[in-house]
Amino acid sequence: MAGEEDAPSGICLHQDLDPARVQAKLKPLLSRARLIITRKVEWASIMFAYAQESRYIIKDPRTPRRKTVSPVGLIREKSNVILRQLLRTRRPFIAEFTDAKGNEIFTVRRPFRWINSSIYAEVDGKEVGVVHSRWHLWRRNYDLYLGNRQFAVVENPGFWSWSFTLLDEDDNLVAIIDRKIRGVGLELFTGAAQYEVWFGDAGKGTDKGFCLAKDMDNDLRVFLPLDLPERAVALALAVSLDHDCFSRRLGWCSPPVAIELTHVLVSFRVLRLLGA
Repeated sequence: MAGEEDAPSGICLHQDLDPARVQAKLKPLLSRARLIITRKVEWASIMFAYAQESRYIIKDPRTPRRKTVSPVGLIREKSNVILRQLLRTRRPFIAEFTDAKGNEIFTVRRPFRWINSSIYAEVDGKEVGVVHSRWHLWRRNYDLYLGNRQFAVVENPGFWSWSFTLLDEDDNLVAIIDRKIRGVGLELFTGAAQYEVWFGDAGKGTDKGFCLAKDMDNDLRVFLPLDLPERAVALALAVSLDHDCFSRRLGWCSPPVAIELTHVLVSFRVLRLLGA
């Protein structure tokens, strides 16, 4: 499989889960060193502020150039239409991660949140891990668990930073989730976000067992990559970040767009008065 890398196999702590089956289901998607997750444009949200179910496309940027970069996976939200309109980004939902043919790989479940959010990664309906947010006035903090074991933490410095680094208990970098800028028009009017998830390739590391720098091919080198269930939890975090930090109410009459249009009209009026 193009772009596929070896990843260590982890032990799922849920007693009803078969580790071999979990590995077999997760490997086709999560054994890759990098993934790009792109949220599809929601036209009903843009035009009428009608909250639609979120859809994402997953691609592997390391696909050989001679081949077409086609999706390696999809993410489809399932939620109640009324709760979507009332609760917006706080709504409960289930999102299915599937391969390009629509075969389910795993799911994430996000209950209703008021302040702090939680999102659960599940295989065959059994919980594998969970991400909990920790409230802070401006920082974006998350704790990632596999079963009852915390394996990573995210402490993003604030609204100006769109890179989320996952650190283990020894402060070693184990993965990165980058929010990418796709263009002013897309960012302003569509909210079609894109995230690049770096799991890294196994490298020689340093005396501390890990290497920070990216190599000449712009690949992240880590001493010990996350195992497959941990990577599933990291992708659950990417979905949670999209709803917690980067989603907004769209529509031509929604606040962000209305403010921008008002600014343009006022600026135009001022220029006309100055030119008079």
